[in-house]
Amino acid sequence: MFEQLMKTLKAKGMLPKVSDTERAALEAGTVWVDGEFFSGDPDFGRMLRQPYPVLTPEERHYAEELSDEVCRRSDAWEQGVTRQLPDDVLRYLREHGFYAFNVPKEYGGQPLGAFAKSVIMGKLGAAAGAVSTVVVIPNSLGPAELLAHYGTKAQKEKYLPRLASGELTPCFGLTEPGAGSDAASIKAEAVVFQDGEELKLRMNFRKRYITLAPIADLVSLAVQLHDPHNLLGKGEWPGITVVLLERGTPGFKNGNYHEPLSPFPNGPLEGKDVVVPVDNIIGGPDYAGRGWRMLMETLSGGRGISIPAGAVGAAKHAAATVGAYSRIREQFGIPIGYMEGVQAKVAKIAALSYTLEAMRTYGCGALDAGESPPVISAIMKYRATDLGQELVSDGMDVMAGAGIQRGPNNILAESYAYAPVGVTVEGANILTRTLIVFGQGAVRCHPYALKILNAVEADDVDAFREATLGWMGHMLATLGRKIGRGLTRGWSAGAPVDGETALYYHRLAWASTRFAYLTDLAMIGIGGRLKAAGNLTGRFADVLSWLFLGIATLRRFEAEGRLKEDLPLVHWAMHYMLAQIQEAFEGIYANFPVPVLGAWMRGPGRWGLRLNPLGGGVPDRLHAPAAATVQSPGEQFDRLTQYVYLPVDPHVGLGRLMHAFRLVAKADPLIKRVRKAVKQRQIERGSLEQMLERAVAAQIISQTEAEQVRAAEEVREAAIQVDEFSPDEYQRVRLKDAGVEAAPKQSGTG
Repeated sequence: MFEQLMKTLKAKGMLPKVSDTERAALEAGTVWVDGEFFSGDPDFGRMLRQPYPVLTPEERHYAEELSDEVCRRSDAWEQGVTRQLPDDVLRYLREHGFYAFNVPKEYGGQPLGAFAKSVIMGKLGAAAGAVSTVVVIPNSLGPAELLAHYGTKAQKEKYLPRLASGELTPCFGLTEPGAGSDAASIKAEAVVFQDGEELKLRMNFRKRYITLAPIADLVSLAVQLHDPHNLLGKGEWPGITVVLLERGTPGFKNGNYHEPLSPFPNGPLEGKDVVVPVDNIIGGPDYAGRGWRMLMETLSGGRGISIPAGAVGAAKHAAATVGAYSRIREQFGIPIGYMEGVQAKVAKIAALSYTLEAMRTYGCGALDAGESPPVISAIMKYRATDLGQELVSDGMDVMAGAGIQRGPNNILAESYAYAPVGVTVEGANILTRTLIVFGQGAVRCHPYALKILNAVEADDVDAFREATLGWMGHMLATLGRKIGRGLTRGWSAGAPVDGETALYYHRLAWASTRFAYLTDLAMIGIGGRLKAAGNLTGRFADVLSWLFLGIATLRRFEAEGRLKEDLPLVHWAMHYMLAQIQEAFEGIYANFPVPVLGAWMRGPGRWGLRLNPLGGGVPDRLHAPAAATVQSPGEQFDRLTQYVYLPVDPHVGLGRLMHAFRLVAKADPLIKRVRKAVKQRQIERGSLEQMLERAVAAQIISQTEAEQVRAAEEVREAAIQVDEFSPDEYQRVRLKDAGVEAAPKQSGTG
């Protein structure tokens, strides 16, 4: 029976076809807590025992003193205007090992953990402008990391010390005009040929969107390897291969620039008949054709570090900025942050930046513990950049006019302009959400799906029988849990903790059970067609991602000692995430493309879903306490904005705002005392200055206290001012004044 069933599955194409590149992606990395959600019965106790990292003293030195100095020396506005990276900052980075985080110590490196790298990149990304890219790229996917993992001894000795010292600036050449998110379809070609006694590669390529390409000295270049005479013994088309290429090699051109929304060095790489030895293949000739596997193995964890770091840093930077601004900016006689509409925005930014930090720390803790979970890393990338963009945009709404006027005093504009970059790179979020997270997760993380797929491909009837029976038992058990947890609204699942947060474990367990059961229905009912059902798989990805962010939020709350003052953030975030999960489930039920079952889900099933919801959104009562967590300076504000660079210069930008924030908060009780005296008719109403004079005369406040209020009002007024430019300053970027007559060259359109 099982043999016939296996043949039927193959004959009717009911299982997804897995290409070699997809197989490499499936086999890369590890399954971590994502497997718990696919099981339908997550072990929250185990998930709470997962590492939650803290920085070592050496890492803290980099993340605080050294990174703060980089930020202090960097002028993001000036970099944006001049398109120049300051020499003194680059020299400081070289002298203090900022290029060496992925290089082993024996080659002059300064290796740091995933969490430390993420913290540093997040801080620099929000405050240091384009300077951050020259730290991120050398310490993410590129020559250093690939050489450290796969390079030959000779390659490591030649390049790693020079990369660590900053002598060589690296970049990674993958994207092409015809190969963006579908990176495996690259057309760049390297042809193997014999040159006397030596084997060489002749390369022709055209890459674009390559960060640091204009200033790079060393490129790790992804190419399709063509060996027409099988000189390497791996067939005519061994596959994608990564080749090292140095600036100045004949036929190789770099130096031109694209102009991203947020200016940083980014541009094309072009090569015509570029010849290098086969020994330039990373790992040597033995690694010919293994480039895609190398990239998948590296990205399986690395995707969770650099790009999410920038988004988390931007979100926390927005929380610090908006919390302070909403407190000092007044309209109608009160701080705008006390008005309900603004308050709701501030609450959202505060709560979800708390969650993003939880996600970053929890996920990087897994990487530092040796895990390399590609599905979780993909979730971190797409959810962090999507949310980061949303929160920065919300922050711009609160800043209003001050947010849209460019200049050195605009605190959020740089993050706002950069946000689409994070959404796009290392797998555009649309693809990541609709193909990678659930498409890869459903096969890799499901307890039986990959076993069945492997058994069918190997024609192993015994393994197929065992996996099929196991899946049937799993599905029946999940159905039972789904019914029980639905009837009890999750309470039958239990919780590993007591108190106010126990409810959320019940709800997440309930959601996980429904997710697992719907996954089984989709994989069985839709089969191989599921790969093309992007809208549906995107909703499954949404559920999985919010489940992960939910447990990460609860893990943070436990790891930090169940701080009561953080409960408003936890409550806000969990209500929000449960509502997002509910919305995704409703979308799945409304669009399940299976006859009969789909009709039932669209009708009675969907009504039941709405009558017994996981969550109904964030109640209005939660906005004020959540917003208040970032609207007053103090221990909680400092903790929530840890690893955000807060300048000490009181005259410009965020430093000016923070200075006003602190003085206004100290003066606030004095102003309240004066206004109370007016209300009790101890003094007459008037302008603030008049009321201060009357309050001093009536001995309600002292002269010193009155001066304190005046000083606070002065810096409050200064902090809400925007930049002004003379006509000459305003026209500083006109192309004709720079001698540029022609329109910018289009790249990648020919």
